[in-house]
Amino acid sequence: MIEIEQSGALNTVQDLGRFQYRHMGVSVSGVMDPLALRAGNLLLGNDENAAAIEVQLFPFRVRFLQDTSIAVTGADCRATLDGKPLPPWWGCGVKAGQVLELRYPRSGARGYLCISGGIDVPVVLNSRSTALRGAFGGHHGRALQRGDQLALGAGSGPALPGSGIGIEPPESALRALFPRNNAGEIQLRAIPSGEYHLFAADAARFWQQSWQISNQSNRTGYRLAGDPIFPSQTVEMRSYGLIPGIVQVPPAGEPIIQLSDANTAGGYPKIAGVIEQDLWRLGQVLPGQSIQLVKSDAREAIAIEQEVAHWLARLRLSCLPMRKAISV
Repeated sequence: MIEIEQSGALNTVQDLGRFQYRHMGVSVSGVMDPLALRAGNLLLGNDENAAAIEVQLFPFRVRFLQDTSIAVTGADCRATLDGKPLPPWWGCGVKAGQVLELRYPRSGARGYLCISGGIDVPVVLNSRSTALRGAFGGHHGRALQRGDQLALGAGSGPALPGSGIGIEPPESALRALFPRNNAGEIQLRAIPSGEYHLFAADAARFWQQSWQISNQSNRTGYRLAGDPIFPSQTVEMRSYGLIPGIVQVPPAGEPIIQLSDANTAGGYPKIAGVIEQDLWRLGQVLPGQSIQLVKSDAREAIAIEQEVAHWLARLRLSCLPMRKAISV
C-alpha cells in the first residue's frame, strides 16, 4: 500500500491503455510515454502492462506503507527518497515509511513511478488506465489526491537492493533512431494521410517549419503553433475514426496531433499520422517547446518498431539475470 501526500490535478494511474473499445466511443487512455512504463516494469520484473502513476504536475510526493521496490522513469524529475537524490531511470528497494518526491523536471514532461506488483486498481474494459473525461478507470476515475491510498499487486520479481540499479534511457540508448535537427528540436516522423493532397500548396511548409507546442495542449491532443496551413479547397467531410498520432488541421490552420485521450471520431482534414514509435517522444515535450515533423513512410515505421522491440528484448534479457542474482 502507498499513500499520496502531494499531487496535482492531472496525475493519474495508467497502464498501456484500452484498445478494443473505440467503436463504442471509448478512448485508448494509457500512458503518454509507453517506453518509460515498459522499461520501468521490466526493471521490477512486472508485467510490461502493469499500472503505474503518471506524473505531469509537480511536486508529487508519496509515502510507502510497506516494503517494496520502485522504478522511476520518463522525465528527469529530480527524484528524492527521504531527501536523498535518486538518478533518473533508476530502480531500488524502499522501506515502509519512506517518502519519494518527484520535482519539476530538468528535462522531459512526464515522470513514471512503477512499483513492484503494479498499482492494484479495478480493471475496467481490460485496462486499469484512468479516463478522466469519462470518469472511470484508475483510482475512482479521477486524478490522484492527497490522502489517497493505493494497493499494490502481487506476483512481482525479487526486491531490488536499497542501493539501486539503473538503465540507460531510450533517448540515449536509441539516439540513432530518434534524431533532432540542428536547433535541437526533436524530429517526429509522420506518414502523409487521407487529405494530404488538399494541402499541396502548403505541404512543404508543413514539413520544413518548426512547430511550437501550444499551451492549449493536453493528453487529448497537442495543438501546434506556427505559420498556418490551409487546404486548397473547402471540403465537407464525414466523421472518421481517430487514433493517437493522427494530425488534423482545423479551420484556423494550426494542426492538432491526437494523443492518448483522443476522441474516437472527428471530421477535420487529416494531413498526416505520426508513427506510433515516435509518440513517446512527443509525450515528453512541454508546451512552449518546438518540434519538426519529418515525412516518412510505412517501411521506415516498421523498421523503427523492430529496433525498439529489439531494445526492449535486450533490456528484458539483461534484467532477468540481475533479478536472479538478487533472489539468490
